[in-house]
Amino acid sequence: MFNSVVPFDPSKDKLLSLDFTTGNKELTDDVLLHSDQFIRYINDKLNDAGARYGIGGYAEHRAVYSKSCVFDGDNPGDEPRRLHLGVDIWGKPHTAVIAPLDGIVHSFAFNNNFGDYGATIILTHMLDGVTFYTLYGHLSLNSIKNLSEGERIKGGEIFAEFGIPAENGGWPPHLHFQIILDINGWSGDYPGVCKYSEKEKWLANSPDGDLVLGLNDYISRFI
Repeated sequence: MFNSVVPFDPSKDKLLSLDFTTGNKELTDDVLLHSDQFIRYINDKLNDAGARYGIGGYAEHRAVYSKSCVFDGDNPGDEPRRLHLGVDIWGKPHTAVIAPLDGIVHSFAFNNNFGDYGATIILTHMLDGVTFYTLYGHLSLNSIKNLSEGERIKGGEIFAEFGIPAENGGWPPHLHFQIILDINGWSGDYPGVCKYSEKEKWLANSPDGDLVLGLNDYISRFI
């Protein structure tokens, strides 16, 4: 039903499940706080597994968000945001991003804080009479350079690409993909991480992105 969101040949491309929880003791502060070391960590994992992409993160309680104050509470002692609401696809910079189905550009922005989305696009879709949205975070600035709200994007069309750390919030190259049922007035941005205590509410509005991506069936776990 849906087009692949990234170039992927299931007959030859291997996918690797990546773990960013506190249970992953390889994610030291040095790795998380230095983009070059974080990039090396991701690349080494993919190369060792012979994988084209690293996949995962939906509803994952993550250690990585301690690297940025973007995910802290408003006041000292407040519960930070740590639960991931999207699916991440880790890969090479400038990897093409493809529309999974016909859509319209709802909004876009450059969320330029360390640890944030960087360049971001939100598409509006209608399927079987139901309107929903897909968010694409950590893109290149070129992805939003000539974009217009209301612009039509055809399913299967390349409309964006993975960004580099200088334009994607300081992260190793990857795509944050998220389904949103009710955009609730947001524009060019929408929370991709929530407080653990509020997970039921946020996960209900952002169901598992693999419903569209369809990649979980191809993941080979590498230990």
